[in-house]
Amino acid sequence: MSYSHFPVSTDRSRGRETNTDRTHSSRSFRNKRMLYTELLQLWQNSVEAVDAKDWPTALAKLNEISEPTSRTLFNTASCYLALGQLDLALKALDLTIAKDERLAVAFFQRGAVMMEMGRLEEALSDYIWAQKHMRENVVIDYKQLGLRFKLYSWQVLYNAAAVYCQMGQWEQARDVLQSASQEKGPGRGGSMEAALESIRSKQALDPLLVPEGVVFRPRKQDVEQLQQRDFLGKATVISSMIPNDDFGGFEPLRQQKPGFYEPNVDGAQDSRYMQVRVPYMARGPGQLTVPGGATVFLFGEENRDGMATVIYDGQRGLLPASLLEPADVKTSKGKKDTRISSGIPLPPGLKPPTRPQSQHSPAAPPQGKNHS
Repeated sequence: MSYSHFPVSTDRSRGRETNTDRTHSSRSFRNKRMLYTELLQLWQNSVEAVDAKDWPTALAKLNEISEPTSRTLFNTASCYLALGQLDLALKALDLTIAKDERLAVAFFQRGAVMMEMGRLEEALSDYIWAQKHMRENVVIDYKQLGLRFKLYSWQVLYNAAAVYCQMGQWEQARDVLQSASQEKGPGRGGSMEAALESIRSKQALDPLLVPEGVVFRPRKQDVEQLQQRDFLGKATVISSMIPNDDFGGFEPLRQQKPGFYEPNVDGAQDSRYMQVRVPYMARGPGQLTVPGGATVFLFGEENRDGMATVIYDGQRGLLPASLLEPADVKTSKGKKDTRISSGIPLPPGLKPPTRPQSQHSPAAPPQGKNHS
């Protein structure tokens, strides 16, 4: 990008730029926001480099984007994976999830990277989050977002079983894989049978990944509109007026989240809030899938099988009581905890307007009688 359109003043006595002018010019450049057309052009150029297997060029184009989106960050991670740079790929996936916390394919991809780096518990948590963000759907087709990939529920469970294999927990791996074999989706028949046979012989499974070169692509219609077109010709400014823009709209309706209400309890001594020490994947009917470190509400006592009834994310189910430990939910003094629990949201706390009171003018004092 050229700097010629930025105003640069010079010291006429010496015929050179001053340090103050250079600082002002650099700040103006940094504060300038990237246009969507610029982002779109760099995005398209990086996709063309990916199609040509030119990973360094694709990374160079993606790194020029000053305001990356979750999709361009996912593409950056894919390029680093193709180059075998796992640390940089993990950082890019962390930024991707920070931009879009409900992108299930990002958790799916990051879990595989965690497995390659030996961070097994974190990988298992990512697969639990991926299954959670699938919202009980059998498949999520990312074609509308520009990714030619379908993420199936059985693929997430397959990778979770692969994590259990590397942990040496073969029975859990078999149970999760058997539940994955009951899911629908193409390509699971032969691979499931081979995977079950590998678990019986205690051979670790290789995690599934989004194929190399499969990245998010911009819409074809948007790319075609990159070429500038002059529809109105040269405009002439006649007058300009900027009025005071006071917002006077309506707040949208709050979405009510169905589920079980969790009472507010202050303090850990009498609290029934528990924290899950390690991630747990559901292995039977009525059980919940909960990531490690999550806070749940103890709804019932421990039964004969060692399972306790808890409430998590508005759902009631069973978790092993041995994985639960008391959680400290005490709030600091002087600060009100405004967080909404995982139950029914609180109503809005706005007060209705009051009727304005009219001010009466004071009555005139009575006039005294004239005495003759």
